[in-house]
Amino acid sequence: MNNWYMLTIVGEDRPGIVARVTAALFEGGGNLGEASMMRLGGSFTIMLMVELEGSDSTLRKLLEPVARSLDLHIHIDSIAGQLHRHREPDVSITVYGADRTGIVARVTGMLAQAGLHILELDSDVAGSRENPIYVMHIEGHAGEGIEALRSVLKPIEHDGIEVNLQPIDTMVG
Repeated sequence: MNNWYMLTIVGEDRPGIVARVTAALFEGGGNLGEASMMRLGGSFTIMLMVELEGSDSTLRKLLEPVARSLDLHIHIDSIAGQLHRHREPDVSITVYGADRTGIVARVTGMLAQAGLHILELDSDVAGSRENPIYVMHIEGHAGEGIEALRSVLKPIEHDGIEVNLQPIDTMVG
């Protein structure tokens, strides 16, 4: 019987991580579902939905040699596969401002109150050490409409934070 797992791997960024992890999964009979892989600072992280016959310990045994050789940390959770059962984003929001403590909590809290379901969020610190600029990009589903999001974001625009909110055309086909 095949089971689905959410596999999370974290380690120092270097070439070959994706190739070695996915080769081990392929050779062990694993099937990949959705995936997200990214670099954050000097670290690299992978989140993969993996379908595999056997238990989470079977999956761990497949990956342990790769993890040891690349000094990677592995976390595995059993999940329901649920492929093709996710919302499509209908809004894109980009936030720019002087890097300060609490900017993510403040912006996402306001957006949640206005009905935003965040589907993806990525951020970066640009500028320089002396003048850091926080850049955050969010894609989500505006459950209460885009105007509700615009109205809650107005107060933060007066605090020197620039917000760009754009609808996403979800027409496919």
